[in-house]
Amino acid sequence: MGVSLDKIQELKQKQNKIMEMGGEKALAKRQEAGTLNARQRLNILFDEGTFRELDMFVTHRCTNFGMEDIEIPADGVVTGHGKVDGRIVFAYAQDFTARAGSLGEMQAKKICKVMDMAIKSGAPIIGMNDSGGARIQEGIDALSGYGEIFFRNSAASGVIPQLTAIMGPTAGGAVYSPAMTDFIFMVKESSYMFITGPNVIKAVTGEEITFEELGGAMTHNEKSGVAQFACDSDEDAILQIRTLLSYLPSNNMEDPPYVAPADDPNRTDDDLDTIIPDNPNTAYDIKKVIASIVDDGEYFEPHQYFAKNIVVCFARLNGNTIGIIANQPKHMAGCLDIDASDKATRFIRFCDAFNIPILTIADVPGYLPGSNQEWGGIIRHGAKLLWCYSEATVPKLLLITRKDYGGSYIAMCSRHLGADMAFAWPTAEIAVMGAEGAANIIHKKEIDAASNPAAKREEKIAEYNEKFSNPYCAAARGYVDAIIQPSQTRPRLIDALEAMKTKRELRPAKKHGNIPV
Repeated sequence: MGVSLDKIQELKQKQNKIMEMGGEKALAKRQEAGTLNARQRLNILFDEGTFRELDMFVTHRCTNFGMEDIEIPADGVVTGHGKVDGRIVFAYAQDFTARAGSLGEMQAKKICKVMDMAIKSGAPIIGMNDSGGARIQEGIDALSGYGEIFFRNSAASGVIPQLTAIMGPTAGGAVYSPAMTDFIFMVKESSYMFITGPNVIKAVTGEEITFEELGGAMTHNEKSGVAQFACDSDEDAILQIRTLLSYLPSNNMEDPPYVAPADDPNRTDDDLDTIIPDNPNTAYDIKKVIASIVDDGEYFEPHQYFAKNIVVCFARLNGNTIGIIANQPKHMAGCLDIDASDKATRFIRFCDAFNIPILTIADVPGYLPGSNQEWGGIIRHGAKLLWCYSEATVPKLLLITRKDYGGSYIAMCSRHLGADMAFAWPTAEIAVMGAEGAANIIHKKEIDAASNPAAKREEKIAEYNEKFSNPYCAAARGYVDAIIQPSQTRPRLIDALEAMKTKRELRPAKKHGNIPV
């Protein structure tokens, strides 16, 4: 019996030593900086008392450059599983206090093991990155470790949700694993991502730039679109991860979690009847429309700082998760451009992979014109939107509120790309182009020959509006299923979603398509 107690005591001593992480001094330094350590982050992520650590005793086996004498607790990463709102989730958190969280052979094996477990069990994987990068002393073994992680990111994609929190430095090859996951959360003023750092850039190009300007949270949320969330603190990032998980299924074989609604499914909103301005060139906020339609006015928006001309968000309709893609007239009149196409495309593919029905709200005057857009590949990028709406087999609902012109009409989940039910408000303008442009082309000779060209132009614009800039022509062809009073939008969409809930649709068998990336 005494021997058993001795062994238990030995176990506790070893555990306590590892739990000290990089030591009291290193932990105090993080606390002073207002930054959480790896174990604190995991404790916030998981329901209290549910986290179970794995591979605590893993150690590196490097003997280069004196590494045989260096201990790295848990090899710089804490891995394990627990519950988030009662559902199993796997996670890893790099420990910057332990050799800067640098990734070597054994740290990579720990991360790969927990990823493999997540894939097998059909549970989300959360990565918390806070690392100085590859452990240089381990050379090719460190690079091998990154490659093994990337391979698993690809294998897990579309099978389980993969979320990444950037909570410190992430540079070089380390940035590619987050980029291969579904959503990236960055912490303002304390996290950054880049391939080459400011010092290398200065040496090679002479450009001087700060870490924050080059790869900070707002840089990647506003400019590059690499990250989807900019968070105020570590805790804020983790709480937002918990919120996102509440909308998502654990894997691609499940439906998203149902949350019993307090909001009346038959609720109407008279404000929607007057939200469209009389002047077709006047903007309004599409987020007000979204808030009016969804349960309790609540939605969760990735990419809120990037490509603001289109909005993507998760919400619920009568307790069921939906993904919403909506043109935003407040920004660039809701035009589609390269960034908006990329933003919407990736969101559509995520929703389709995880059985989340899609609602598209269209108010789009067209694609953004200009040489920069053409040279930047708007044709290629815009084609992604057509591709992904066509490819998606989840229930797809369309609501047209106002302008829906030309190629952008087709691109915003038109009936021709597989919308299951298409609704339009009476204010909808569904046409090849706006009335003014159409009249100038169709009636150019007549206008030029008129004694009063301006009056003749106005007459022809009004004529085109009456004949074509309305939802009734599309409804007459069956391209719009119902023209509805705006105030009735919520109950109509809920009924449509209920009707399409059991939708089954197949595509031709193939290994995969060749998406125009």
